[in-house]
Amino acid sequence: MGLDPEELYEVDSDVPDLDGAVLLHFFDGFMDAGQTGRLVTDHLTGEVENRVIARFDVDRLIDYRSRRPTMTYAVDHWEDYEAPELVVRLLHDQDGVPFLLLTGPEPDREWELFAAAVRRLVERWGVRLTVGYHGIPMGAPHTRPLGVTTHATRESLIGEHQPLPNRMQVPGSVSAMLEYRFGEWGHDAMGFAAHVPHYLAQSAYPAAALLVLEAIGEATGLRLPDGELRTAADVANAEIDRQVADSEEVSDVVRALERQYDTFTEASGHSLLAESQEHMPTADELGSQFEQFLAEQDGS
Repeated sequence: MGLDPEELYEVDSDVPDLDGAVLLHFFDGFMDAGQTGRLVTDHLTGEVENRVIARFDVDRLIDYRSRRPTMTYAVDHWEDYEAPELVVRLLHDQDGVPFLLLTGPEPDREWELFAAAVRRLVERWGVRLTVGYHGIPMGAPHTRPLGVTTHATRESLIGEHQPLPNRMQVPGSVSAMLEYRFGEWGHDAMGFAAHVPHYLAQSAYPAAALLVLEAIGEATGLRLPDGELRTAADVANAEIDRQVADSEEVSDVVRALERQYDTFTEASGHSLLAESQEHMPTADELGSQFEQFLAEQDGS
């Protein structure tokens, strides 16, 4: 007897009509350069009133020993336990249009059953489109326009965004598998990957999150608030520029990236991303000095 996907979640009894809504999703645990996906998720849940309408059974999906939850010990007793949550939240955009956000730790097990469970919810609520998002490290400087890679189950969903030109094999993720399975099941799904400079991949980089938020808005028609994220991006960019100006070594690294970026862009007429991977700088080659410098600044 097969396992029932509906046993993997509980749904609130008071869920409004969601026919035609969009479902966004981001899971902690996979690659997220610049904390792009986390920043977008925290921004939405912090700026937009929301409530949980579905909860997944994390005891079945999460390996606690590989990602131990935080507990607080106070003097002579355990005071708090931060239980992991994998939930679907209901939010509304600035025009009052409802949309959904599925977020929490990436499941460690039962991926296929989890995907089937999300499918049940998508069909139950009449979701028209699912959208994933995160950040990927890229050999480009922060002083040039950021790029975003778009992928989807139908070419028409990609629009004017530039897809990756190469065929490649990469480690899988639940987010990617959801998009793949939804394509097989005939549901529209897409994803955005912001290009984060290699040397900023380990730091919070709000500019990449802002780019993703704007891309989500364009693709879905949702009017999402961006003021706080835009302010955070301006502050972070100013701090990065200050740190670059304070170090000749770091400035040299950034100038090298700028020359390479401009040379490829002028020669090809499109983004550096479209060039062969063998020409792109690695994090070790062009980012190590900058990463060390930023770490020293954080520790001062």
